[in-house]
Amino acid sequence: MSGRPRTRLSGVVLGAPDPRALADFYRHVLGWRLRWDEPDWVMLEAPDGGPGLHFQTEAEHVRPVWPAGPGDQQMMVHLDIEVDDLDVASDHAVAGGATVAEYQPQEGVRVLFDPAGHPFCFFLPGH
Repeated sequence: MSGRPRTRLSGVVLGAPDPRALADFYRHVLGWRLRWDEPDWVMLEAPDGGPGLHFQTEAEHVRPVWPAGPGDQQMMVHLDIEVDDLDVASDHAVAGGATVAEYQPQEGVRVLFDPAGHPFCFFLPGH
């Protein structure tokens, strides 16, 4: 039997010096349930059964630069999160430890950084 095996994306992994703290931040932002909690590995479960967010210890984590220039630490991934109100969502994330990026590239989208420096975007439906 040949062909493609059955696959399913189970999660997106973000590295940070303190994975539990970063998981707590995303629990605050998303309201997702904690599924697994070990010192070096924490998992949040998506309420709809889709891919979750996982966090692992990276002691040598270097914050990406955004927008990056030549020679800068590049972001490896960013999260896009649909919201119904950019200001309310941003205020809620900032209250949990996020920082709003100085550079905002487009209307209907707000770029922020989580406490470990990973960029993520809030966006309005249709953007």
